[in-house]
Formats: sequence, C-alpha cells, structure tokens
Amino acid sequence: MDAIFIQLLNGLDKGGAYALIALGLTLIFGTLGVVNFAHGALFMLGAFCAVVVQKILTLSVKVKDKSITFFDAYKEVPYLEQWFGETGKAIIDWSVPISIIIAIPIMALIGLVMERGLIKHFYKRPHAEQILVTFGLAIVLQEIIKAAFGANPIPTPAPEIVAGSASVGLWLGLGDSVVYPWWRLIYMCFAVVVIVVVFAFLQLTTYGMVVRAGMQDRETVGLFGINIERRFTTVFSIAAVVAGLAGVMYTPILPPDYHMGMDFLVLSFVVVVVGGMGSLGGAVAAGFLLGILQSFASMNEVKNILPGIDQIIIYLIAVIILLVRPRGLMGRRGVMET
Repeated sequence: MDAIFIQLLNGLDKGGAYALIALGLTLIFGTLGVVNFAHGALFMLGAFCAVVVQKILTLSVKVKDKSITFFDAYKEVPYLEQWFGETGKAIIDWSVPISIIIAIPIMALIGLVMERGLIKHFYKRPHAEQILVTFGLAIVLQEIIKAAFGANPIPTPAPEIVAGSASVGLWLGLGDSVVYPWWRLIYMCFAVVVIVVVFAFLQLTTYGMVVRAGMQDRETVGLFGINIERRFTTVFSIAAVVAGLAGVMYTPILPPDYHMGMDFLVLSFVVVVVGGMGSLGGAVAAGFLLGILQSFASMNEVKNILPGIDQIIIYLIAVIILLVRPRGLMGRRGVMET
C-alpha cells in the first residue's frame, strides 16, 4: 500500500506538469486555432528564467578567507551575502520562488512578441504549416539556450526549508513509512492553484466569457464590435505565462537543460489529443490521468511483467482511447475535422 500511495503521488506530480503545459496548448488551439509546437520551448524558457535569476543572485566577489592564517587565501562570496549577511543568504536560498514573480512579466512579453511577430500570420494557414513553423521556432529557441547555457543540466535547488521530505503517511494515518519530497507536494498544489485560477478567469470574468464566446464563434463576436484579436493575444500571453511558471517550479525537480521543453512537448500533445482538442477540462483530466498511469507503469513489479511498458504506456492508452472516442475524452464536434 505504501508503494502504491507513493506512485499515486508521483503520478499527480507528473500529471501536474503535463496538465499545465497541455492547458496552455489547449488555450492557444481553442482560441487561435493554432497548433503550437513551440509551447514546450515556453516551458523551457520559464525554467531558464529561474536559472538566470539564480545566477544573478549568486554573482560573487573574491574576498580574503580569514580562517586561513598561514598564507593569503581567497574565497567566492556572493554580493548579496557580503552586503546583507543572513538576509542576503535567504534571498539566494529563495531564488526559485523569487523567479516566479520575475518570470510572469517576462513570459507574458515573450508570448506577446511570439504571437504578434509570428503566430498571427498563420491563423488561417493549414495546420501542417503551423506545425512546421512553430516546430522550427522551438528548435531555434532550443539552440539559443544551448549556446548560452551549454548542454549540461543546471541544478537549481529548492529553498532549504522545503528541501527535505514530508511525513505524508502520518497526515493520512498510514504510519511514518510514507514520506514524500516537500517540493513535489508544493508543485502539485501550485499546479492545482494555477489551473483553478485559469478556469476562474475564463468562467467568472466578462473578459473570459468573451474569450470563450470567441472560441466558439470568432466572426459573430467580431460583429458586436469587440476586438477579439486583442483578447486572443492576451490569451496567448496567459498560456505562455502558465507554461513558464510550470517550468520555473519544475527546476528543483528536474535540473533544466536545453531539450527539456521538447521532452515535455511530445507527451503534452498526446495529453491534449487524449483529452480532446480544444477541451480545457479534457486537457487537465488527461494530464493527471496519464501522469498517474505512467507512474504506476514505472513500478518494478509492472516492468518485470511487461518490460518497457513505462516508455509506451501513454501512447498505448492514447491509441485505445482514440479508437473508442475519436475526439478524445471531452473533445467537441468539428475540431480538427474536415
């Protein structure tokens, strides 16, 4: 039971990442009708926002090491630590949460530039052309990050106060043998909060209602004198922010590297297709469902019976669901159909 519960938590952890990326993908497709293969790159850029913030906060200067008296020795001390002492150390330690605040405007700006500079020219073009141009953009962004930061993963630790593990078993009366990393629990909660905020924005605000109306019938909304294109640009920026924040928060779990966006992109597109193209609820549900299934498939007991099942389980489930429900779990009629 302990092992099953841990795998369930692992599945919710992975599913949170899949759901956040798939949510942004579905927002873009549902509003703009664009299949955005550069969305995984936004996840990667968000992660590297955290890397940049950490590097800036840890800029250091050489100072004489007073603990060594036999000869002159120097050590690297971050400027923040030298200027502010323990407060400076705390700021450095909390670099990832600080990155969230900084990443929001940066990712919104990146989304704005991407949509106005490139994506808007492909609104009415075939999906094949959209895939080619956005996939090319993703490769360009990936190579820029590789040239700037190198090919190796860059560790970005969580704050020390949440670097350990929580006794989840004691909370649920399962004993003290079930422990789980604090940051992964925080990530799950963060994913749920972001998803709730996005749905609340779309369902409970006038702006969101207009966007949802535009998703259903863009031409009719335009006839009411509403600048739906401007609202769609805002939605693209929101989708970029969601993907970026998912990347920022994932850095303590998976050290960022230049190809992490592409790794998550493929799985997230499968999630979108399984959930149903254009269905926000379907994207979220499929993200958590496939994350849990992948987690259980990675158990040794399962792999001993079905070797390699953890590598194909998501695609296998996708095939089964699409055979039974060609539009996905919650896909609506007419989307991606001719």
